[in-house]
Order: sequence, then C-alpha cells, then structure tokens
Amino acid sequence: MLSHGKKLINSPDAVVTEFIEGLVETYPGLQYLDGFPEVKVVLRSDASGPTYNKVAVISGGGSGHEPTHAGFVGEGMLTAAICGDVFASPTVDAILAGIRAVTGPMGCLLIIKNYTGDRLNFGLAAEQAKSEGYMVETVIVGDDCALPPRRGIAGRRGLAGTIFVHKVAGAAAEAGLSLAAVAAEATHASEMIGTMGVALSVCTLPGQVTSDRLGPGKMELGLGIHGEPGAVVADLQPVDIVVSHVLNQILSSDTKYVPITRGDRVAVMINGLGGTPNMELMIACRSTVAKLQLEHGLAIDRVYTGSFMTSLDMAGFSISLMKTEQSVLQRLDATTKAPAWPVGADGNHISPKVPIPLPSSCLKESHELLGRPPKLSQRGLVLEAAIEAAAREIINLKDSLNEWDSKAGDGDCGSTMYKGATAILEDLKTNYPLNSAAETVNEIGNSIRRAMGGTSGIIYNILCKAAYSSLKTDNETVITARQWAEALESAISAVSKYGGASAGYRTMLDSLIPACSVLKERLDGGVDPVTAFVLSSEAALAGAEATKKMQALAGRASYILVENLISVPDPGAMAAASWYRAAALAVKDRSQDP
Repeated sequence: MLSHGKKLINSPDAVVTEFIEGLVETYPGLQYLDGFPEVKVVLRSDASGPTYNKVAVISGGGSGHEPTHAGFVGEGMLTAAICGDVFASPTVDAILAGIRAVTGPMGCLLIIKNYTGDRLNFGLAAEQAKSEGYMVETVIVGDDCALPPRRGIAGRRGLAGTIFVHKVAGAAAEAGLSLAAVAAEATHASEMIGTMGVALSVCTLPGQVTSDRLGPGKMELGLGIHGEPGAVVADLQPVDIVVSHVLNQILSSDTKYVPITRGDRVAVMINGLGGTPNMELMIACRSTVAKLQLEHGLAIDRVYTGSFMTSLDMAGFSISLMKTEQSVLQRLDATTKAPAWPVGADGNHISPKVPIPLPSSCLKESHELLGRPPKLSQRGLVLEAAIEAAAREIINLKDSLNEWDSKAGDGDCGSTMYKGATAILEDLKTNYPLNSAAETVNEIGNSIRRAMGGTSGIIYNILCKAAYSSLKTDNETVITARQWAEALESAISAVSKYGGASAGYRTMLDSLIPACSVLKERLDGGVDPVTAFVLSSEAALAGAEATKKMQALAGRASYILVENLISVPDPGAMAAASWYRAAALAVKDRSQDP
C-alpha cells in the first residue's frame, strides 16, 4: 500500500540547505560555505585553511542521517562535513571545496563510509586535492555485520560505528598529532567496530511515496541506513530477543567481523534510526549491556544511547560495539564542542545502581521500638484492640462502600479500603510496636502506603504521618487524651492542606472534623476520655450521614450531578466514621474489663 508521507518542509529540493541554515543559527560555532545549492559544506567557524595548524578531519555523505554528519562538526571532532542530497553522495566539487576551506599545512584526513558513491567521489576529490599540493589521507569505514562476508567488491557498509572513528580521529588531531598518526589511529579504530541494525518501518523520503513493505507485525534485521531492505524479514519479537540476535551477529566467531572475544572491554552505542522513542532506546540499552556482560563475558567501558546516525524517520535502532583500550578511551573521553556528541559521555562506567537512602530513624543503632514487643502493656493491649476493631469494620463494609462509590465515584472505595485494612491486620501480628502509640501510628501509615492504591491510600498515609509527627516525643511517655485530640487535629489539617478539601466538601473530613471538635469540647468540659471518644464517634457518624445532602466539591464525585448523589452518603466519610466508631467502642469495652 503506497501513501504520501507527511513532512514539515517547504520543498523537497530545499530540505538540506534549509536544514544547514537552521543548524548554524542554533550552534554559533558552525558556519557553512556560500555555495548553495551545489556546495553544502558545514565547517568549524574557527578553522580557516591557510592558518589552521592541525590536521583537518573531514567526513560526509548523503543527508537524511542527521545529526550525522554536520552535527559532529566541532573542536575535537570533525573540522568539516560535506553534505549530499538526501541519501546521495556529495559531489566532487563540494568535497574539494570543503578540503580547500579547512586544510592547512598539517593536511587532512577524509573519513569515508563504505558506499560506492562515497568512495568514488571522495576518492576523486582526494586525488585532485593532492594534485593541488594538499596532504590528504583517507580511511574507509565498513562496520556492517549483518551480511555474509564480502559480497563481490562492495564489502561491508559504513554504519553508525563510523561516529566512533570521527571521535577518535578528531581527538587525535586536536592533540596535535601528525596526519600519518591521526590516520593510523582512525584506521585502527575502524578495525575494532561492528554494527547491526533492526527496523520496524520503512523511512519516508521528502516528497515521495513510501511502501510499507514490512506489513503489520514484521521487522527487518540487518538493514542499511538508506531505506534498503534488511538481510532478513522476521516477526516482531520482544526487544530482549532482538538484541540477542543482533549481538550474536556482531560477535559471530564465523564471520570474525570484529576482534572482540570473551574478557575484552568495549564501548557500546545504541543508535536510534530517527523514529524511535528515547524510552525504547533505553530499553534496548538495558538489554544490550546486560547481555554483553552476562552472556558474552564483556566488560563495558562506555555506553552512548541516542539518535546519532538516523535514516530519516525510520523506526528502529542499531547497536555498535567497539573494542577499547586505554588509548581509545582517552580519545572517546576527550573534550569536544561537536553539538551532537553526548554531553557528559566521558568518565568511567561505574555501577549505576545505588541503594535507596533510608530515613534517619531507620539508621539508629537502637531498634527497641521496631516490631511487636514480647509483652504488651495495658495501653498496648487497648491500642491493639482498637486497631483490630477498626480494620475488621472496614473489611465488613467492603461491599457497601463499593456500592455507594459506584454512584458517587468509580466503585472501588471498598476494595481499596479493604486492601489497607487487610494489610493492617497482617502487620498487627508482628510489626507494630504497640507499647509505643506514636510509632504504631507511623507503622500503620507504612502498611497503608504499601497496600492501598489511589488517592485514598495517599490521604490515609498523610493522615498517619501527620498524627505521628504530633504524637512523637523525644522521651517515650504516656500519651494523654488531649494529645490524641491534638494529633487528630494535626492530621485533619494536613489532609486539608494537601488534598484541598475542608468541611462541607463531601469527603472523609466531614466525619473527622465534627469528631475532632466534639472530642476536644468534651475533654475541655471534664468528660472522661473514653466517654469523650465514644461521643465523638457518634458525631463522626452523624457527619458522614450529613454528606447525603451535600454537593461534592472534591474528588470524582464533584463531576457527578448533585441529584444523583442525593440519599447516597460519601463512601470515604462513611469509611472514616465507621473505623473511628469501631475503635471507640473497642476502647470502651477494654476499659470496662476487670
């Protein structure tokens, strides 16, 4: 099926020149030769042939592979990039213009990807430049590992591994080495590299129709960078399987394309082909590094992940491996101003995993407060009974809460609360330091954070943490009823602050706010703490019932018509009132025990 590809361009004939104009506006260190449209050359603004006192490193080829080649022009990498039309080799005249523009008395090195057009045009330009008195050396890069060894005279294609050669040669030239020495390092680097790609789609050339020759559910293995078919068409597989195949091809002992064997050290490049999201490239990177280490026994010195040598908008990626040694790493790590080389790519490859930092309270040497005490105090027994009663009440209310929530929300309030209550009952057996009320409240918050999802889980965790902060003291003392009331007030304030709700919003606060108010009033009036707790629980229930007549101002219920909420209590308010009431009655029962 043929289709016209959509492109944000002005004219297919102007895409390369307009790209260059945008590039040099973005990066002030770059310029271009005034020879459009025939001569499309990007060069360093600080490199002028007659006065340039280092080896000029020049590369280029067809456009459509951005950021290659022009994006790698800069101090420490390429001195100039010769840009052809899309997927077309640049002309001899353009290459010559680039050589003349940046080559000084130290000469120039041409880095050529192994394609017939590039070899011929760069080769002829090199010979012409030599006849004009320039010192010129060439290095041809063929890093493709997808095809069987040597097909005719074509040989291996030049792919993304060429960028490693750009970096090594550019760093060597910047260090002041001679032309022969720079060429020798570039040649050596080119012999250490292997690349293979995989594509999920065919690229779309500007102004042309494209054919999805792959069809749904298919991928191509071993493709080039010009939209040409791959070596194999296969069913789409998980990236781990794809990566395994690619690495096996690159490291094949049959082809011996790269001199990399178990125990060697390598640099890795995961290269996007233009239409691959960064997330997918990072997933491929993760898989590649793990398999190189575990399955192939290689040490990873450097990892570079991103889009370096693309094929317009093709979906897919390539993997390049380069055998490393200290001299190569020195070149890879050398500073460069080339805009497309990844910033911060230098440095040793250390373990990327560090432990999660623990809260300071967990780092204390003393752990007496952690876990259930061997023997519970009377207050510990009362606290245990209250927690258990509250949790069981929520478990019993699961279906009712879900039913109310199906009319006022998304129907899962009971199920969410059930998860939290079940976790609390389980942790109550061994994890809660019940003789310490403050630490127990904190641990309840931890249980909720682990087990409860959604907004309810977050709100209840905030509730517990705020109460804990209010209850916690430096010395473990008996917590008074007044302190409990203040902790409840602090918890309500925190939930209101972060959740945005207050009284009358049709939320759990419509049960907890009146409960707190009554609790404080009764305690201030001299009522005994247990009675005050029970009376406040009645206020909580009344507050929850009152939500039947409220218009929701928070949560999902706020999107529901008020007439659909009439006679239905807010499930969050009913849940809070119910566990609060169950806890109060349990405390009352325990206080009456002989």
